[in-house]
Amino acid sequence: MQYRETENVELKEVVVDDIKKEIIAFANCHGGKLYVGIRDDGTIIGVANPDNVALQISNMVRDAIKPDITMFLHYETIVQDEKSIVLVEVQRGIDRPYYIAKKGMRPEGVYVRQGYSSVPATATAIRQMIKETDGDRFEIMRSLNQKLTFQAVKQEFQLRGVDFGMQQMRTLKLIDGDGLYSNLALLLSDQCSHTIKVACFQGTDQTVFKDRREFSGSLLQQMNDVYDYIDIHNRTRATIKKLLRIDTRDYPEVAVRESLLNLLVHRDYSFSASGLIRIYDDRIEFISIGGLMPGIDLEDVLAGISVCRNQDLANVFYRLHLIEAYGTGINKIMRAYAGQSEEPQVLVTKNTFKIILPNVNRQAEKNAVAVFEQIAENKTAVQQANKLGAEEKAILTYAQTHDSIKSKNVMELLGVSASTALRLLKKLVMSNELVQHGKARNTYYSLAQ
Repeated sequence: MQYRETENVELKEVVVDDIKKEIIAFANCHGGKLYVGIRDDGTIIGVANPDNVALQISNMVRDAIKPDITMFLHYETIVQDEKSIVLVEVQRGIDRPYYIAKKGMRPEGVYVRQGYSSVPATATAIRQMIKETDGDRFEIMRSLNQKLTFQAVKQEFQLRGVDFGMQQMRTLKLIDGDGLYSNLALLLSDQCSHTIKVACFQGTDQTVFKDRREFSGSLLQQMNDVYDYIDIHNRTRATIKKLLRIDTRDYPEVAVRESLLNLLVHRDYSFSASGLIRIYDDRIEFISIGGLMPGIDLEDVLAGISVCRNQDLANVFYRLHLIEAYGTGINKIMRAYAGQSEEPQVLVTKNTFKIILPNVNRQAEKNAVAVFEQIAENKTAVQQANKLGAEEKAILTYAQTHDSIKSKNVMELLGVSASTALRLLKKLVMSNELVQHGKARNTYYSLAQ
């Protein structure tokens, strides 16, 4: 194998202090591989003790680089040409920017990969990295309201058999190192200022309101209250198959649950606007404020890839066994509709994320209505035919035998006046038995197809 330096490959002959810069640059960008025991020109010289080299680099990284990056490094010894090479694989980190602890989060301490070199990051690049990771995460900031209570949270934790005390609040990051409440604590507190608005409409548009509610309080309280409200409107349709009764909800309960949890966990709480849920006759729409995270598109979401905006909030829901893992919710929603004529839709804009759940009973009801309408139409036709008198039937028989009929034919056939013949013909046209052709003296009638 030939070795050469690239944007994501760095070669070092021995362990030097600059290795820290290379590792930081890889972690701040797209990851990379660092080989120790190879000269810049690709010549393999090897290392005498690869285990000691790996330990030396590990200690250097742990002591000199902040935040902790050790979990994103993988060490491996490669033997080539009977010489040992130490490979350090560096993944892109999630707590960027990484920096040399002694120099701080400044250009001289933060490095990025540029071409084949690791160079100091600009102040703008550093701010962008902070913004893209957790530097401006709403949930970790200190709450402006420090007078919080957690009655709803305590009840939910107790219901699920999970301890909730000062130690758990620190572990879950509701309280920071200074003993102050974070915005995560605000979201879970009884004083939470973020709400969910639910509207129920008549029909399939927003013309007529049937009901509207706004739910407030702890997110966990909102979760329970909103689900109960939707459940009231989630009708059950019963069908009979032989001796078996089959009950089907308008909306699969799993899909409703996962859509609601998605709205709560992934919402951007830096916006003051409420989360929205709209219930129509044919669908429910869950609208979460905040689009997709940077670097993620809709195809990634549908494939099961998820980057959580509110990692600590998601961890609380995970502890309560409300969610299993990132990225599984959408797949559960889709599986809940397996075999149905309509599938859920996921729509994304710059600042919104919408899940649309179709009413699975709606199509069945439409099909049933169509069948009843056809039966009614057939019944009406039979009734109409039964209402025809002897004169009308004679006219229809003549039209069938001669392919058409005129007013004078009716007069001769029935021995009636011109006005009576015209009245009988118009009656049969109105009842869709005959079709009129031509005008004035050229008018004639034929059987309707």
